[in-house]
Amino acid sequence: MTPSSSLPRYAVIGNPVAHSKSPHIHALFSAQTGKPLQYEPLLAPVDGFAATVQAFREQGGLGLNVTVPFKAEAFELARAHLSERARLAGAVNTLWLQDNAWHGCNTDGVGLVGDLLRLGVTLAGSRVLLVGAGGAARGVLQPLADQGCAQLHIVNRTAARAHELVASWPAGATPHTRITAGALAEAGTAGGWDLVINATASSLQGAAPDLPRGLYAANALAYDMMYAATPTAFMQQATADGAARTADGLGMLVGQAAESFLIWHGVRPDPAPVLATLRAALLAKG
Repeated sequence: MTPSSSLPRYAVIGNPVAHSKSPHIHALFSAQTGKPLQYEPLLAPVDGFAATVQAFREQGGLGLNVTVPFKAEAFELARAHLSERARLAGAVNTLWLQDNAWHGCNTDGVGLVGDLLRLGVTLAGSRVLLVGAGGAARGVLQPLADQGCAQLHIVNRTAARAHELVASWPAGATPHTRITAGALAEAGTAGGWDLVINATASSLQGAAPDLPRGLYAANALAYDMMYAATPTAFMQQATADGAARTADGLGMLVGQAAESFLIWHGVRPDPAPVLATLRAALLAKG
C-alpha cells in the first residue's frame, strides 16, 4: 500500500471490499464539496484488521469506513474514543484520527433515518417491525427510537437473539419507545405495521425472511437494507403481502457515507445527486 498522491488519504476497509461503492460515493462527494481527497478500497485479511489499519496509518491514512466483517474490531480499536451512537450500536463503521488516537462512530442509523425521511416516512408515533437482530439491527435501533417511534418490535429467525438484543439495551435509552422481541412467526400485530425494515442479509441470497402474512398497515412502507437493480426478494414478498410502497437500501448507503464525510471534513454533502447517479448506474447494469 503506497500512497499515490499527497492528498488527504481515506479508505474503506473490509473483506471482501472490491465490490464497495464507497470510493465512487466519496469521489462524488469530493467533487461536490471541493474537498480534495484520495479514497481507496483496502482489503484486510480476516485475521489482519489491526495490522492493516496500523500500516494505513503509518502511510498517512486519516480515516476509514469499515465494512464486513470488521465493525466489531473497529469498535475495540476505538473503544477509548467512541461516539454515543457507536457505544449503543456496539459497532463502528467510521474511524478517524484525532489527537493521535483512533475515534469511532456508527453512521448506519443516521443513514437509514435520513433515507426514510427522504421517502416521506413519518417516524414519530409509528409502529415499526425490525426483521433481524444482528449488527445491522443494533446499529439502527437507537436512531429510530430517537425519532419518536411508538413501538419497535424486533423479530429474528432465532428468537433468543432478538430477546437478547432487547435485554442488552441500556435502561433509559429509549424512554418514549416500546421495544419488544419475538420469533419471525410472531411478527404480526393488530392493524399492521407502519414500517417494516429487513435488517437481515437474506436478499443477498435471493431469499426473503420467513414472515407471516398480513404485516402491513394502510400506506405502510417495506424497506430492505440491501439494494439491487431490481426489487429484492423481501420487497417482492412485501408487495405480495399488501405493502403500499417498497424501497431498498441504496439511499441508506449514500446517507451513512455522507455522515462519515461530515465527520472527516466538516462539510455535509448533498446525498440526493449522488444517490441519483448511483441508481442510474445500477439500473443500467441491471
